[in-house]
Order: sequence, then structure tokens, then C-alpha cells
Amino acid sequence: MKTVATNKKLRELILGLESGTLISRPDFQRRLVWTNKEKVAFIQTVLSEYPFPEIYVAAGEVDEDTGAAKEYLVDGQQRITTLFHYFKDVGDIKLPAGMKKYADLTSDAKKNFLQYDVVVRDLGNLKIDEIKKIFQTINSTSYSLNAMEIDNSRFAGEFKKMGDKVASKDFFERHNFFSQSDVKRMQDLRYALVLMSTMMSGYFNDSSKIEEFLATYNDTFEEGREIEKRIDSAFEFIDSCNFEPSCRVWNKADLFTLCVELDRKYFSENLVPKKTAISRRLKTFYSTMNGDEIDDASLDVESAKYYKAAIQGSNSRSRRIARGEVIEDLI
Repeated sequence: MKTVATNKKLRELILGLESGTLISRPDFQRRLVWTNKEKVAFIQTVLSEYPFPEIYVAAGEVDEDTGAAKEYLVDGQQRITTLFHYFKDVGDIKLPAGMKKYADLTSDAKKNFLQYDVVVRDLGNLKIDEIKKIFQTINSTSYSLNAMEIDNSRFAGEFKKMGDKVASKDFFERHNFFSQSDVKRMQDLRYALVLMSTMMSGYFNDSSKIEEFLATYNDTFEEGREIEKRIDSAFEFIDSCNFEPSCRVWNKADLFTLCVELDRKYFSENLVPKKTAISRRLKTFYSTMNGDEIDDASLDVESAKYYKAAIQGSNSRSRRIARGEVIEDLI
């Protein structure tokens, strides 16, 4: 594949982002993962007029009536978006004391910033699948794309969309379930996809079946509404139990197990669980394992079995099954 490298002024890229002719985040790119410190350091790199590695673009859609064309930013999203946010004074960048906002720079500094040369490698007119493949290759040896981000670059279909919807449920937000880091690295989406996949197939190791489900249900996911309904039922039941914020049910592995087992025993069969009795048993059970230092010898056999499966290798199939067996008996 023949590519062409040219220089573009930073102002051209900023104007492209602002006008929508440069698309900085097609659905196959990863979410921004830079920390504030990294963003500040990068802005200072440009203000100091030091070079940074080339970015990659590819031709996008062309309006046949107006001739207006769009470009995809295949690699370089974090760099260009950070500079755009600095220029527009938007986003969540927190400048350290002594570092000026763009608006407060001298006239010469502003000109130098806007006239900064960015090396742009044009991949030409490629199909979206080819762009995605290139993106994966470019990032396979760079800043640690996790498995979920790699999958996101390959699949943007119906199963993934439902995963996004589940991950965005206000249930998670109300309980402060995902950290900002989780969201930035798509661990919220991964969690939702593993939960959905497990409800449909049973327990498996870590996230090993995600790719299979993303591929199988990429074009259509007719079961989506039913799965979402069952997940909502599990969330509603758990909310009705009024667990304390400190309860271990809000640990990722523990909530996962409870959701799956409630679904297996009740919601997948359209049965209604007895809230009061189940809630009481669960609260008593979880209370025996609250705290950072727990002596296994102080736990009964079932609690010890569960606790061991929750703190070591908690995402393995065997540990998930072990936790599930204990919770199944309680509900």
C-alpha cells in the first residue's frame, strides 16, 4: 500500500475538527486514556515547538453535490484532540500554575502554535474494514491497547451496541460502580459484555467468549431486548434489597455472580424471587466477609468456599462456578 506523508499546519487540523471534516473518533478508535499530566506534557511539547510522531488519516465520505470531503483520523486522536481542547479551552485539562491558557499566550506564541507543522501520513481512499485493520496494526506495539479496545476496533454491531447500553445504565452510576479509569479503558463495556455473554451461555474464563459473541451477533441481535429486560430485572431486585454501600456485593466479581444466578434461577424462567427472605439471607451472608482482613478459619464451609473464589483468580471459570453454587443455594 502506497502512502504519502505531508505537513499540515495545526490550525488546519483544528479547523477540520471544528467543522466536522476531520473525524477524530470513528467507532473503531479507543477512548481517550491520557492522564492530565500526559496531556499537559504534550501541550508543552508543542508550545516548545518540539516535533511529535506522525499521525495517520484516511479519506472518508465525499459529498457528490458540494465536493466537500471528510477524513478519518486513524491514529493520533489523543494528540490532536488534546491540542484542540487546549485551543478551545474545553474538556477536562487542568493546567498547572504558571502555564498559560491559549487565550493568555502572546501573539507570537499563538501564531507559532497555530503554524506548528504536523506530519500527516495519508492512507488514501480505503474501505472502513481496511482502516480498522491498519488501526489495530499501528497500535499492536504502542501504548497497551487492552483486549476490549482491540475488540472495539473490530466490531461495532448490535451486540456491542447493547453492551454500551447496559454499561450506561444508571444503576452503575448510582452505585459508583465503575471508576473513571474503568470507563476510559472500556472496562465498563467489557463487564457488560461478559455479563450478557454469561447469561446466554453459562460461565467461561475471563472474557474469552466476548469476541465470539461480538462476531456472531454483529449484524443482528434479536435476543437483545430480552437480555436487557432480564438484566434490568436483576438490577431492580438488587436495588430493592437496599444493600449498604460498604457491602461486598458492590465488588465487581460479587455483583456479577449475583446477577447471573438471579437470572438463571428466576428471570430467565419468568419467575419472581421472594425479595424479603432472599435479601435477609444475602445480607447475613455478605456481612460475614466484609472488611479487608478476613480469617478463613472464622468462616463456615460455604462462606470460605465463596470467599476464596472471590479473591483469587476471580474471573476464572472454576471460581465463577464455585461462587455461583454458593449464591444459588442462598437465593
